[in-house]
Amino acid sequence: MKHICLFIACLAFFSLVQAQSPFFDRDSIIVPGDTLRRISNQFSFTEGAATDRKGNVFFTDQPNNRIWEYDVNGHLSLFLDSSGRSNGMYFDKKGNLVTCADEQDQLWSITPDKKVTILLKDFGGLRLNGPNDLWIDDKGGIYFTDPYYQRPYWTRTKSDLDGMKVYYLPKGKDQPVVVAADLVRPNGIVGTPDGKFLYVADIQDGKTYKYHINKDGSLTDRQFFAGMGSDGITLDRRGNLYLTGDGVTVFNPAGEKIAHIPVPAKWTANLCFGGKDKKDLFITASESIFILRMRVKGVE
Repeated sequence: MKHICLFIACLAFFSLVQAQSPFFDRDSIIVPGDTLRRISNQFSFTEGAATDRKGNVFFTDQPNNRIWEYDVNGHLSLFLDSSGRSNGMYFDKKGNLVTCADEQDQLWSITPDKKVTILLKDFGGLRLNGPNDLWIDDKGGIYFTDPYYQRPYWTRTKSDLDGMKVYYLPKGKDQPVVVAADLVRPNGIVGTPDGKFLYVADIQDGKTYKYHINKDGSLTDRQFFAGMGSDGITLDRRGNLYLTGDGVTVFNPAGEKIAHIPVPAKWTANLCFGGKDKKDLFITASESIFILRMRVKGVE
């Protein structure tokens, strides 16, 4: 009888912890019963998920130097060949796709009719490490991370710069400014819709930070947010932050883990919300792309 009572007490305690723990809020963001759906696995390494205003999703197959589109009707098509080895991407207000084209370590702007404009070629005459991920603010300024990852298509074997930093390229300018130099290897990056805060993942140090964005685009008040780095980042409209790597891990605005989404791939690189109602979580992972139906919308 004593053992039964102990078992019941333990079960009650576990149920209480489960009810109170934010980790068990999975069903508050994911449609109950929905499962991860693989759309295709025909790629070499998928990256750079970005969604346009209509909800069409664009992503890169970086080793094959291509950008693909998965539209709101579920149709997969090649958008651009010879894409400058584009990695991270983001749409500006005019509907242009801005990409981290690290073949020559540049930033590109690609119009819907596929016209390419080079927005950034260097930093003070020196070659950037390799722009990796970016986010665009309401003023059209571009925040981007610049880690060094040796690429097989480069002739150089070391960086021209004195570290891996976060930069801000004001709209209309041809030179960026350093806004964060206090990271080991910055990678994933995203800002809040109100333009007040910027999240940056330090993938090598295994941490994600939250910065305050000042009116001039500079960053201050760095705050530790989560003990996890990330390749790509996105936000939903509740302010939850989605980090990638070993599947997808979701943190609420307080930095508490609320869900983990296992992804059957060696590496989960990037993600965004797409679909007509922005409730489809689109995930790029190694050779594949996946979709998961959510109860919450992604940010615009």
